[in-house]
Amino acid sequence: HARTERVQGGDGVLKRRSREEGTETLLDDELTAALADNLDDTFERLVRAYQSRLYGFALRQTGGNPQDAEEVAQDAFVRAYRALQSYPPDRVRDLAMRPWLYQITLNVARNRHRRQQLAVVPLDGDGESQEPAAAETERPEVVAGRFEQSAELEALVAGLPGRYRTAVVLRHVEGLSYGEAAQVLGQPVGTVKANVHRGVRLLRDALADAECTGDVIAGTPKRRN
Repeated sequence: HARTERVQGGDGVLKRRSREEGTETLLDDELTAALADNLDDTFERLVRAYQSRLYGFALRQTGGNPQDAEEVAQDAFVRAYRALQSYPPDRVRDLAMRPWLYQITLNVARNRHRRQQLAVVPLDGDGESQEPAAAETERPEVVAGRFEQSAELEALVAGLPGRYRTAVVLRHVEGLSYGEAAQVLGQPVGTVKANVHRGVRLLRDALADAECTGDVIAGTPKRRN
């Protein structure tokens, strides 16, 4: 599930986030080493470590549909296992596990969305396919705070254009670093930061309109030009 935290001050949040990301990296290093040595005995440990996070991420990529999210997460683990089976041990040890798993999950969700779109396109030659409703890749920026969990915020995040939504979720909900989010999205870090920044500005505006900015994003000014 999403990890949330209120802003306690810019430097403190950044230092705490840095420590958390360092711990994540150490755990992933242990996992990748164990997977390289014995995939079958270690893979269940990988699933336990990531199943809740990948399910939550998939839920946001599938419009909040629990069944679709569960299938996306399961498919992502199946693909990850098959890929790890085909990799030599040195490649497994070198994997950046967290962004790699999120990238697989994002690709599975996008492919599922495309198939669903194709299923409703008329075949009489005159139907114009709708633009896939924004399951594109894209990225995060500034704002040293995390989102306080709320139904209002969840709805507003879901309503962001896809490229901003995915970037904001990866950075501020899933807690990935900018570098990891860039890996997931296949984009430069600068592009990721710009898209996250834009997504956060859109959220601020929407929250200000809903008169709940101060309750949902702590430490974030209502509006600034």
